[in-house]
Amino acid sequence: MCGIAGSINFKLNQHTVKSSLLHRGPDEQAGVSYDNVDLYHLRLSIVDFNGGKQPMEIDNRYIIIFNGEIYNHLQLRKDHNITCKSSSDTETLLLLFQKYGIECLQHLDGMFAFAIYDKLEKTLFLARDRAGKKPLYFYNDGSKFFFSSELNCIKNSLSLEINIENISHYFHLGFFYKDFTPYKNVNKLEAGSYAIINCNTLHVSIKKWWNVHDFYLKQSNDSFNEALEKTNNYLREGVKRRIVSSDLEVGCFLSGGIDSGLVTSIASEYSNRLKTITVSFDDVYDETPLAELVSQKYGTNHTNISISFDSLIHDVEEILCNYGEPYFDSSAIPSYYVSKEAKKHVTVVLNGDGADELFAGYRRYVPFSKYDFFGTPDYLKTGISLLLKGLPYSNEKKSYYNYFFRLLSLAEKSNVGTYFSAGSDIIEGFENNLIYSNTNYLSKIIEDFDHINKSKLSGLKKIMNLDFDTNFDPQILAKMDIATMSQSLEGRSPFMCKELLEYAPTLNDKFKINGTSTKYILRTLAKRYLPAPLINQPKRGFEIPLKNWVNGNLKEIIYDYIAAPSAFNKNFIKLEFIQNLLDNKVKISQEKRAKILWTVFSLEVWYKKIYLVNYI
Repeated sequence: MCGIAGSINFKLNQHTVKSSLLHRGPDEQAGVSYDNVDLYHLRLSIVDFNGGKQPMEIDNRYIIIFNGEIYNHLQLRKDHNITCKSSSDTETLLLLFQKYGIECLQHLDGMFAFAIYDKLEKTLFLARDRAGKKPLYFYNDGSKFFFSSELNCIKNSLSLEINIENISHYFHLGFFYKDFTPYKNVNKLEAGSYAIINCNTLHVSIKKWWNVHDFYLKQSNDSFNEALEKTNNYLREGVKRRIVSSDLEVGCFLSGGIDSGLVTSIASEYSNRLKTITVSFDDVYDETPLAELVSQKYGTNHTNISISFDSLIHDVEEILCNYGEPYFDSSAIPSYYVSKEAKKHVTVVLNGDGADELFAGYRRYVPFSKYDFFGTPDYLKTGISLLLKGLPYSNEKKSYYNYFFRLLSLAEKSNVGTYFSAGSDIIEGFENNLIYSNTNYLSKIIEDFDHINKSKLSGLKKIMNLDFDTNFDPQILAKMDIATMSQSLEGRSPFMCKELLEYAPTLNDKFKINGTSTKYILRTLAKRYLPAPLINQPKRGFEIPLKNWVNGNLKEIIYDYIAAPSAFNKNFIKLEFIQNLLDNKVKISQEKRAKILWTVFSLEVWYKKIYLVNYI
């Protein structure tokens, strides 16, 4: 796991790059220059400490800087008759690229963002993994090109302008869509994509080399038992690869859920006295007793860590600034604290990320398995809209009434509005308070939504496909990448192995949602491995007391940022609406009020702490 940066027609300031990315690669830093290309690498040593030094060059032609891990690289050497001088996956990757070019990507099981400079052809090749676990951003103004693992590195190296339309997306999603960023001339290379840059002309060609939609269009004919066995075998192989491909001890995050429980139970077969870490927080559900059942069953070296949010008032700005862009997901807070504590025990840790997205673990997927809410007739929407106007808002997030209210809200919306409401649900219902109230800036999102909505997929497959494309990389994976790497901690996700990423989307909907049971196939599999009390535990994730933060210990700082005379949000949301929200004078659920205020607060922290100054 590392940090990378590079440029064309622009001399890298290595001090700035190092200062910006040192947390990603504290063990070793090195840079090289060839022609008009600069490359810089910061290393967190996990595999082959001596032989894996970067930048790495072969045949006096190809030079690579690589962030991530290729878990199946030793098998690839055997399968493709590749002879290496080291045991480094970087060398495997570079030789595989030399042999197959772009096609090498199809063979990789791993998380990666890398750059390869071809000294002969004068081209720069950039690529990201299927799901987008490892980030890669680039700046291109036609005269110079700059890329980096993090936005803050680009911001600290160049003078950037804000992209106003992209900021407007943020109020619908809480993050930035696909390749969008808050800056002009800066884009994120999409997950499952590669770019080829002509280093003489700076012409950039970008293509998708992997798309989850292709696999959702396929329909597996496997029976439930066949699917169960394949899922088990793929997961076991994914766990094994992610343990054996490390020269450091590998631990596990262990919650009281089935995802981390499955990973832990399998990992214990490949690691003697596996280290497991469970974290509990003040004022939220404590999963420690459930986690301890798994630890006791498999004899792991277990650590319970209790974390308080007492220091949040002092840490919140730093945590939000780590993302380099406005980021609304309040679970970034506990993710930061978990990573900070875990680093005291291990440098490499397995997690259950991806299970919910691939096997339908979210409660909002249940209604879509019964009815395609993206196709509600107009006459029914009109009736539901009238009904909603007479119903009170729900202030109990997990109540049956709230669930009923959300279902009606979904059915009332149109097209992409249904998706926004089913997902982030930030400004939906109050869009008329946005200054940019026309939807022209949403054209790219609407176009992509319509493409999936017009397909013959079921309602469940549609929303899962949309979530993977829209949320997974820029929200969920970005959250964990930044949280872990801010502490020089590497997180590995067995559920996101190549085989499961390509098999799970093809499964029958009933294997994922059975009645009201989410992740049905994983719950069935869990019966083989886990103590009975864990099997039917509901999806919890980090249960954030956001209402309490907004109305309690963070109230003053949130108010100071949002209501400041120089507040940036005035360019996007009507001042009266924001003031009424702060004064609690809007007819709105307290959960949604807190979510909007947190979204605006995160924007203000980015604007004042990142955009107006360099953040290092």
